[in-house]
Amino acid sequence: MKALVLCGGYPQMALLKELKLRGIETVLADANSAVVARPYADKFYQVSVLDVEAVKDVAIKEQVDFLITVCADQVLLVVAQISETLGLPCYIDYATADKVSKKSLMKKIFAENGVPTSKYVVMESFDAEMIKGLEYPLIVKPVDAYSSRGVCRVDDPKCLKEAFERAADISRTKNAIVEEFVEGNELTVDVYVEQGTAHVLSIANLDKIGEDGKFVIHRAKNPADISAQTRERIAYAAQRIADAFGLKNTPMLIQLIDKGEDISVVEFCARTGGGDKYRIIKVVSGFDVVKAVVDLTLGKFPHVEKNTKKQDYIIDEFLYCKEGVFDRLEGFDELVNENIMEMYCQLKPKGYKFKEINSSGDRVAYFSIQAKTAEEAWKKHTIVNERIKVISTEGEDILRHDVIAKR
Repeated sequence: MKALVLCGGYPQMALLKELKLRGIETVLADANSAVVARPYADKFYQVSVLDVEAVKDVAIKEQVDFLITVCADQVLLVVAQISETLGLPCYIDYATADKVSKKSLMKKIFAENGVPTSKYVVMESFDAEMIKGLEYPLIVKPVDAYSSRGVCRVDDPKCLKEAFERAADISRTKNAIVEEFVEGNELTVDVYVEQGTAHVLSIANLDKIGEDGKFVIHRAKNPADISAQTRERIAYAAQRIADAFGLKNTPMLIQLIDKGEDISVVEFCARTGGGDKYRIIKVVSGFDVVKAVVDLTLGKFPHVEKNTKKQDYIIDEFLYCKEGVFDRLEGFDELVNENIMEMYCQLKPKGYKFKEINSSGDRVAYFSIQAKTAEEAWKKHTIVNERIKVISTEGEDILRHDVIAKR
């Protein structure tokens, strides 16, 4: 068998390894020729994974048996579309993938099916009349972007049009959502839907930088510090979403706000979270989502076993920089060897030029800390922040230590 894997990040590296274990030949496609997963593929094509025709041409040329990706939102839509066109297997059909990738349609289905979410409007062009029924502060975001690109909080009506135009410009369809801001703690929830039943695998708190009205994630803390009632609400919402979108067998990622006495779902997608999520989920739940996606694509149906093991406390810290040209990381390997840091991943190549922080795509690296208690984990976290550096070509440490230090 032969598989075409789209995207070449760390999650796809794990996917390529899983495919190799099964004796499946692999072709990797990515616009970046220097992606970390490239050495794990049998063949590589430098093409944009969002270019449907280019990816389809590769699939036809290589005569692949299936296309596949993990942890990549808009790319899943490409996989589903080409798979359907070529008659190849995919765990989600194109119509469903399209529904779950469009935030405007998603919010409409939430409202129609009793999934708690904020009040909103979708606009093709700025219309002040349409937002009269919404209360400030507002959140503006593109209908089809990811990695927090173009997401902005607006407190003043005078700033709304500019924020809308910026978000619409990022959108491929030139549409943007304007919705009410919901106060509370943001949570990220990973779910696996098995034969229509939603199983919550992992719930983590998210910390965001929040500078200049932007919402860029810089930390995830697992397990989330939430009440039993909130966990029940999350499980109920996850099932409502699976039912509303007709999801039968798929991973699922939900972003929501815990308001204390209720929750508000921000958005969801039919995939596992990005970054280190595929590894974290396996650690905290025992369920291997990468293996599950391969199984589903090959027509097998994984089973979620209840995990009774006491969960460790895990902090994933995503690292950002001040302006400068990246040269190297310092201190990371030593901290891993000393068992202070569980692992780390470098996300940007030498020579990358950092400017302002606009999205999660601006991360230079991330590290993970694991401990038996939250207190022990935070002690390790402090040590890491004191010792790691991101060195620029000018020899300066450009790491935003102030962001790491925020609690």
